[in-house]
This record gives sequence, structure tokens and C-alpha cells, in this order.
Amino acid sequence: MTSDAESLTGPVSANDREQAGVYFPPVGGATTTAVAPADEDHRQPLVAAPEGPLVVELRNVTRQFGNVLALSNLSILAPQGRITVLLGPNGAGKTTAIRVITGALSPNRGMVRTFGLDPERDGESVRRRIGIVSAKPALYDRLTGWDNLQYSAELYGLGREASAQIRDAAGRFGILEALDQQVGGYSTGMKTRLALARSVLHGPELLLFDEPTSGLDPESSHAVLELIREMTSDGRTVVMCTHLLVEAEGLADQIVVLEAGTDLMSGSQETLIRRYWPHDLLRLDATDRAALDRVQGMEGVVGYQRNGAAADVSLDSFDRVPDIVDRLVADGVRLTRVEPHHPTLEELYFAVRRERRAMGVETPL
Repeated sequence: MTSDAESLTGPVSANDREQAGVYFPPVGGATTTAVAPADEDHRQPLVAAPEGPLVVELRNVTRQFGNVLALSNLSILAPQGRITVLLGPNGAGKTTAIRVITGALSPNRGMVRTFGLDPERDGESVRRRIGIVSAKPALYDRLTGWDNLQYSAELYGLGREASAQIRDAAGRFGILEALDQQVGGYSTGMKTRLALARSVLHGPELLLFDEPTSGLDPESSHAVLELIREMTSDGRTVVMCTHLLVEAEGLADQIVVLEAGTDLMSGSQETLIRRYWPHDLLRLDATDRAALDRVQGMEGVVGYQRNGAAADVSLDSFDRVPDIVDRLVADGVRLTRVEPHHPTLEELYFAVRRERRAMGVETPL
């Protein structure tokens, strides 16, 4: 059987505009087209500059398997001590990117650096500093949980005297009491926890998670994501792949949206959302919705939309809300809802899809 470390890593033995750059890179050699407003320079940087030193650096990486283009001019910058989420549908290139980061795959073109090293040339040094959990962890079902961890400890050069590390890792992920059981009897959630414990045995600085909640129930998924969040508290860096918007939202310090092997956009969720919705948003509703239209033209209102439902109002500042409410009430409008609206990652994703469609490029779910 092949372990996660072997399958994904091989043998175990800039300027201010980058802060807000949201950019559609070329797909399959197509001409680059940016989504910036018409009055902005369309040659904006591909990747928003992250804060802090970089642990993972991919720049314009291309990888082919025969005639299949798995990665196309992909750029990923993962800063130290942060959670970077690679978000995209199945087949977007997320797993291939992980394998390139570890040196298990070599790019056809582009630059790859992990810890500042070339993983193709310095693969062993790089992989000893990485922990990995794949979507379907490769575990030895006929061995106990303890034996699985002991075997991994030996592979990482910890020797047979790694009891303290094994107990610490198992306790951290809540499976210490189950270590004497055969792994074949573990639930899917317990197997994931065991894989997580295995990934941190050797004290890695970088953790790579490829769909770590695949097959888990909602409660187990939530627990695993909370454990992943805790891992950055001691300075570790996390790169996680998922196709689930709900997992990326609230967990990621930085999001990289992938499609067809390339990055559509990257940056913090707040930065990306501000790119599409630069103003404060207010949602209004009333017994007579048509009466809300008088909001247009009020001081501080920079945008208004009502498509037969509640009104979405763009403001230069939320400080305008009391005055707007006072005026509407004075005019006899019976308000039923006054609520600041914070766009979600899902709204951002579909905004990108609409824009891509308008550009003649369809983005899959």
C-alpha cells in the first residue's frame, strides 16, 4: 500500500496595486483580459501580494500529461503562518498543484519554490518539512492506529522511540483512546483524524490538505476544519484544496480560485469582495417596495437595485443609514428590513461566473 506521503510527495527519504488585484489570467494561451473597471490599467498583477515571507511560490507554472494541460500559467503565493485555500471544481488542477509543490511532479514551465528551495532539485529536504493529508488517506487497515503512526514515525526518521510524539499527535486530534484498535474498524471521521495526526508527527512547517473533509458528515467536517485552523496558531503554514465554498469561507486567510489549471483570482476574501463591491451595502425592504425607490438620489447613495424584491443600496458609508431611515419613515414608508449586507464567497464566485460568461468564457461549478 502507498502512504499519503509517498503518493503526493514521492519517496519520504510588487507594488500597492497588488493588494487589490483581481485578474483573469490566460487560459490555454488565450489573450489576457482583466476585470478591472475601464478606467484602470488592465495589466494588473496576476496575484495579490500576500503579507509575510512566502513558504510556497508558484509563478506561471505549466504542467502537461501528454496532450492534457493540467496546469496552465498557474501562480500561487502562500505566506507563512496562513491558511491558503485552493478553491475549484473537480479537475481544476488542485491536486496536481499540490504534487508540484512537493516535487512529486516537475513543471514543464514556470518557477516553483517551497521554503525558498527548488523541490525538483532539493526534494528530500523539502518533503521532510511537509505534512500531507489526501482526500482518501492511505492507511493500513490491518494495523492498529498506533502501528500506523509508529510506521510513519520511522519513515520520517524519528525511530522507534517516538511514543511521546505519537501520543501528543493522537491526543491533539482526539483519537488517543482508539490507537489500540485496528484501523479497519475506524469510521471515516476517525481515519481522517488519524491521517491528520500522522501528518504532524515530524513537526512539519507546511501542511498540505487535499479535500480533507471528503466523505465526512457535517459534524466531523466542522471538527476537522477547526483542527486545521488551530494548526496555524504555532506558525505553521496550511495549503488546503477544496471544491466547497462553505469550507473556504471563514477558514481561509487567502483564497486562490482555480479553473482549468489556472488561477482566476487570489487574495483575501475581504480584498476580493471589495474588488467587486467597493462600497458599503445596505438591504432594505418595506410593505410597499416601490416606495423604496425614493432612496435613489439621497445623499451618500452611490448605487441602487431592486428587482421586484428587497432593495440593495450602495453607500459611501454606513454612517448614512440613520438619515436614510429617518427620511423614509418621515415619508410614510413602513420599513420591514434595514440590514447591512456583507457579500459571501458564494456571491463572489457567481459574480465571477457572470463576468466570465459576459466575456465569452464559461466557468464550471
